[in-house]
Amino acid sequence: MLLARVEGNVTATRKHPSFEGWRLVICQPIGQDGTPEGSPQIAIDSHGAGMHQRVIISSDGSEARKAVGDLKSPARWLVVGIVDEKEPGVPV
Repeated sequence: MLLARVEGNVTATRKHPSFEGWRLVICQPIGQDGTPEGSPQIAIDSHGAGMHQRVIISSDGSEARKAVGDLKSPARWLVVGIVDEKEPGVPV
């Protein structure tokens, strides 16, 4: 799992049938201080995260495929939570 920030939405006129009806977002993995770490990832978002919100994303492809209901789906990343706030002194 990674801490990330939502940087945008994905709009696709043609996509794998398993993504039909799902919201796809661009998530930039970030460090504890909010600086970008690594490449942005496209994740399935069933939580309704807003632009620039911090989220927790999981790369558990098997769970992503179960979520979309297609075990042959190319789904890999999944938003598993939205970060509301960070307690002082506790690493995120």
